[in-house]
Amino acid sequence: MFSAAPGLSHEFWIEPNEYQVETGAELVADLRVGERFEGASQVFFPDRAPRSEIRVGDEIRPYTGRMGDIPAIRLVADTPGLWVLVHETSPSTVKYKEWQKFADFAAHKDIPDIEAWHIARGLPRQDFFETYTRHVKALVGVGAAAGGDGETGMETEFIALTNPYTDDLSGGMRVRLLYQGKPRPDAQVEIFDRAPDGTVSVHLARTDTVGIASVPVAPGHDYLLDAVVLRPAPEAERAVWQSLWAGLSFAVPIR
Repeated sequence: MFSAAPGLSHEFWIEPNEYQVETGAELVADLRVGERFEGASQVFFPDRAPRSEIRVGDEIRPYTGRMGDIPAIRLVADTPGLWVLVHETSPSTVKYKEWQKFADFAAHKDIPDIEAWHIARGLPRQDFFETYTRHVKALVGVGAAAGGDGETGMETEFIALTNPYTDDLSGGMRVRLLYQGKPRPDAQVEIFDRAPDGTVSVHLARTDTVGIASVPVAPGHDYLLDAVVLRPAPEAERAVWQSLWAGLSFAVPIR
């Protein structure tokens, strides 16, 4: 892993109040946007969330929430197992008035040759638009927390290959990164590591040839993994670029 440069963009994630709860207890989680694993709680807007659901084993439970809810997610954890909270957003749009801000974002998220790509498409260097969508998960252990994660069909996503609440983590937390259902090889994974005292460190890892990354973890720490796909927007859209953000949050218990 490598140290990361200061954040040049805003991540989006699901942050449970507690990553482990007893069966029958209330499970509460915020949707947050911010930098370096610190951010403001977001209001739940059903019309901005084309997909919000809870997965427990083979069961999929759509989550509707209520307009304006903060925290955004609140329900009873009625079944023991590994709960996978899934949330996807509708596209939002940002305007870049100057080139450098976009170039900095692309460099931060490891999008190589962006300037050459931009020029080759005949795009302006100022006053252009990008749309972005978020595709995030959180892992919550309920009761004995047995179970595993799996593919949800989001356009990009992390899949946890390790259950952080039950498995041996001495070899790290293993995840696979997908884009359009296929592994993303040699992709940057940004790792936000929050210690028990609240301090956050940021590191980088890369996926291997089959899209797998192994993340070193420590007991008592919370984690957010982030990876971004940047691609040309369809010609019919006002935006010229689209970014798709995959996120996965989880904690490592003290055993």
